[in-house]
Amino acid sequence: MPPRIARLAGLGAFAACAGIAALYLLVLFGTRPAADSGMDGTLRFITWLSVGGVLLALLGVHVLLGRRLLLLARGEATEV
Repeated sequence: MPPRIARLAGLGAFAACAGIAALYLLVLFGTRPAADSGMDGTLRFITWLSVGGVLLALLGVHVLLGRRLLLLARGEATEV
């Protein structure tokens, strides 16, 4: 992969991290307690925990791939 493309892909992976964090904030905003809310405290907690776990795993993968691609762009990455 050319270094310029690897750098752009690495920065794109870090940008995706911001999108993942924004998605979690959207879930938190959508399930916040309100007078006309249909979710009780237990359902909110289970939703936050399950969505948070999946998005945390995606966030971790994007960080690892982004770091690896930026190392590849600098020519420091070794073959696996």
